[in-house]
Amino acid sequence: MMLQALADGILTGSIIALGAIGLTLTMGILRFANFAHAEMITWGAYMALGALALMGPFMAPLGALSFGLPLIIAMVIAAVLTSLLALMIDHLVFRPLHGRPNDMTIVFSSFGVSLLVRMVVLLIFGGSAQYYSNTLQIAVPVAPGLRILPDQLFVLGFTIVTVISLHFFLQRTRLGLAMRALAENPTLARVNGIDTRVVIRWTWVIGASLAAVAGVLYGLTVQLRPEIGFHLLLPLFAAVIIGGVGNVFGAVVGGLIVGLAESLSVFIIPPSYKLAVPFIILLIVLYVRPTGIFGSAHHAGAK
Repeated sequence: MMLQALADGILTGSIIALGAIGLTLTMGILRFANFAHAEMITWGAYMALGALALMGPFMAPLGALSFGLPLIIAMVIAAVLTSLLALMIDHLVFRPLHGRPNDMTIVFSSFGVSLLVRMVVLLIFGGSAQYYSNTLQIAVPVAPGLRILPDQLFVLGFTIVTVISLHFFLQRTRLGLAMRALAENPTLARVNGIDTRVVIRWTWVIGASLAAVAGVLYGLTVQLRPEIGFHLLLPLFAAVIIGGVGNVFGAVVGGLIVGLAESLSVFIIPPSYKLAVPFIILLIVLYVRPTGIFGSAHHAGAK
């Protein structure tokens, strides 16, 4: 039972980590808490569902998985469509509000955007639960007391590959280094000739793409509902603040901590109170170390 809870926590934490990476990048570089990011996860999940419906089941599932190549293609399409949505929102809403005397205006506007995106998803797809596939799977026994579905193994493996790829992108590419420089010191980055508009544009694209991927992977392991972004909002922010705003590795660690804490909390508290766990962890971290485990002081007051 404990082993199964640990495995479930790692799986949930890896999905939270993917969404938190996109959020920590936007918070670190753009310097505001984007509450609409969670709805990007919902949007991406449903865009993949729509793309999948248009393609139809033209290929059989891959091995023991419940899905085939169409879902992988649908995930790519969802990442593109979510990136376009993020760029449109930035152009129409966030960019005009940057530099206003009241910094909270842009934060409140992100609340409005999140509600609007959720209502659009609800209008198009309805409020009932939906699934990417109706294929039944048999859990694979991995160890005594531990059974894992093939889809869950795929989700975990895909998340690991994505995180490693992003790490090398930020460490080895010119754009990745520019993103890190802008997150560390925007003024110095501009002085050194970095085109901040291009960096910000790619920050939205990468963050939105990761949100879309997280949405699809989340939909694979549970079910699709328009509220999935709302339910993930607090875990995402908890993961970012635990790890430290702007720190990708910290977002991964924070996501795993939140996922494991939620999963293991059922041994102590009733499952209905599980959603309060990220909030409790968040309060503890803010009290003990406001900058997060791997955070730096200059992000503590980031807007």
